[in-house]
Amino acid sequence: MVLTLDESIALLEEVGEEIIELDELKDMFQWKIDHDENLYAYDGFEPSGNIHIAQGLLRAINVNKITKAGIRFKFLVADWHAAANKKFGGNLEVIKKVGDFFIELWKVCGMDLSKIEFIYASDLVKDPKYWELVLKIGIQTTLKRIKRCTQIMGRSESDKLYASQILYPLMQTADIFYLPADICQLGMDQRKVNMLAREVAKKLNKPKPVAIHHHMLMGLKAPSTELSGIDRAIDIKMSKSDPDSSIFMLDSPNDVKRKINKAYCPPKQIEENPILEYCKYIIFELIDVFKIERPEKYGGDITYNSYEDLEKEYSEGKVNPPDLKPAVAKYINQFLEPVIEHFKSDVHAKKIYQFVQNAYNKYKTNEK
Repeated sequence: MVLTLDESIALLEEVGEEIIELDELKDMFQWKIDHDENLYAYDGFEPSGNIHIAQGLLRAINVNKITKAGIRFKFLVADWHAAANKKFGGNLEVIKKVGDFFIELWKVCGMDLSKIEFIYASDLVKDPKYWELVLKIGIQTTLKRIKRCTQIMGRSESDKLYASQILYPLMQTADIFYLPADICQLGMDQRKVNMLAREVAKKLNKPKPVAIHHHMLMGLKAPSTELSGIDRAIDIKMSKSDPDSSIFMLDSPNDVKRKINKAYCPPKQIEENPILEYCKYIIFELIDVFKIERPEKYGGDITYNSYEDLEKEYSEGKVNPPDLKPAVAKYINQFLEPVIEHFKSDVHAKKIYQFVQNAYNKYKTNEK
C-alpha cells in the first residue's frame, strides 16, 4: 500500500523524538516523489557484544515504520569504528563476526528486511575516495568540535581519548555522505555528529541531510538527578556496561523477570519511569490489547487498548508497580522467545552467538 505524503510524514514523526528539520524532510520527500527516486535513511551500529532490546525490538519497530513510509534503509555495520573505539581490543576479524551476529538477530526479531541493505564499514574504507572525504571533513572541523562529538561513542571530553577515537566522528560524518544517506536516523545520543554533518555539507558541496532522532529507551535503574537536557537523556539511557540496567535479546525468562522486578518504577510517576517506557515504546507497538492479571482482592484482571489509558490509570494509582511489572515481564518474554529459540536451534546462529560470547568474555570490552 502506497501512503500519501502526510501519512508517511506522520509515521516518521512517530519515530522521531526530534526532526531537524521537518520542513526540509517534507520538501525532500516531495522532490523524491516527483522525480520517482528512492529516499534513503541510515543508522550505524558498532558491533559490540550483546544486543539489548533498544537495539533489537525497538530498532525493528522504528525501521519498520520508516520503510512503511516508503523510505529504503541502510544499516552500516560500523566495524572499523568499533576498532577505532577499542572494542574487542581493536581486533577487526572478531568485530566483523560480531557484526554478523547483529544481522542474524535482526533477521529474527520482526524487522522487515525487504527494503534494507546491510553495509560493512570495512568495505567502504577500501575506497581512497572515502578517506579523501574524511580528510576534507577534518580540514573543515576543529579538534575542539570533534572532541565534543566523542559523546557519540559513549565517551566524554574528560575521558582519556586515543588518536583513533578522534578519527571516529570524522568517519561517521563521512559515512553519511559516502553511502549516501538523505536521512540520519539515529538516537538522540548521536545528535552532535549529525549536526556536524549538516554544517559541513555546504562546504563539501553535498546535500544537507535531515536528522530524525529516535527516543533512547531508559535503563532500568533510578536516573541521576545531576544532569539536564540531552546530557541527562544520554546518561539515563539503557547501558550495556551494567547488565541489570538492560534487557538483552537473549536474556532467559528468569533474568527478564528478575530485572523487571528490581527495576525503578515509582508509583503514580509517569516521567522517567522505565517500566512505562517499555509499555509505550515496545509493548503497545507490538500488541493490540495489554492485559494485567491480578487477584480479585486487588481489583481483578484489567485490559488496556492504548498506552494512554494505562498511563492515566497508573498516574491515578489505579494500577501499581506490583500489578504492572509481572505483565511487562510476561510480554517481553513472549517477544524474546522466538529469538532465543532461533539461536538455540539454528546451527549457524548458535555457532555465531557462541563465538560472540567467547570473544566478549576474552576481551572484557568496556561497553558504555
